[in-house]
Amino acid sequence: MAQPPLGCAIPMPSSEIDENAGGAARIRLPAVAGGFYPGDREALARDVDAFINPATNRLRASACMVPHAGYMYSGHVAGAVYSRIEPATRLLILGPNHTGYGEPLAINATGGWRTPLGIARIDEQLAGELMRAFPLLREDELAHRREHSIEVQLPFVQRVMGEFTFVPVCVGTGNLELLVNFGEAIAQVLQNSGDRILMISSSDMNHYETDDITRIKDSQAIAPILALDPVGLYEIVIRERISMCGFAPTVAMLMACKRLGATRVELAKYATSGDINGDRSHVVGYAGILIT
Repeated sequence: MAQPPLGCAIPMPSSEIDENAGGAARIRLPAVAGGFYPGDREALARDVDAFINPATNRLRASACMVPHAGYMYSGHVAGAVYSRIEPATRLLILGPNHTGYGEPLAINATGGWRTPLGIARIDEQLAGELMRAFPLLREDELAHRREHSIEVQLPFVQRVMGEFTFVPVCVGTGNLELLVNFGEAIAQVLQNSGDRILMISSSDMNHYETDDITRIKDSQAIAPILALDPVGLYEIVIRERISMCGFAPTVAMLMACKRLGATRVELAKYATSGDINGDRSHVVGYAGILIT
């Protein structure tokens, strides 16, 4: 496998939809297997398991923020989060749109996503409820086709959660009002569902500045997250020019958490790519955060 990306890179196109897999279901094929993570099933399982601490006391988390770089760089931070989460059977995964393709709020509402570990099925009931609660959510394969931020979460989820269904939403807008309204709609749907639905926001932190600058900027962005302050996160990212690629889905997630009454936020782990490759001149930051 080639050296994985340390930050956000747009993958080359892969096979897009497998019309034959899962009967009539439409299955999204992996876009970054063999790049961001191993493309071989056994190698991928070994890598993910190496990042998971099975002895860790688990929390009944309602949400988390997890990085999405190549596993070599951010897998240990993702593992610190997933090691702490009590398994959930229903998930909502929000990720940024690095490619610029597709709708501003793009959902996949049917079928499933394939990884080398198997097919992760879409929670069609939850997807439908979200679309009814927030009509600006649009079914859109194009936004997800080459996007890696949600895909790289799935092998961790598959190894940790066991049987589950999920809904992927690719967030390609930085409009604060829209993100706040979306977060409020998510909270309404989750509150009415009666089930525990784990929210995951996929985000790396500051990109491609020195390690010292990145750590300062990242601490500025992490502070409002720990305070459950979605508007504060938005404002600091814009004002300080923090290149946190998943700030928009994280704003929506934080708004939903506030409406649902979350009270506890914990930084599970923080690191930069410089901790792995020794290059402190040009780093990407990674934060893993748990919300209960």
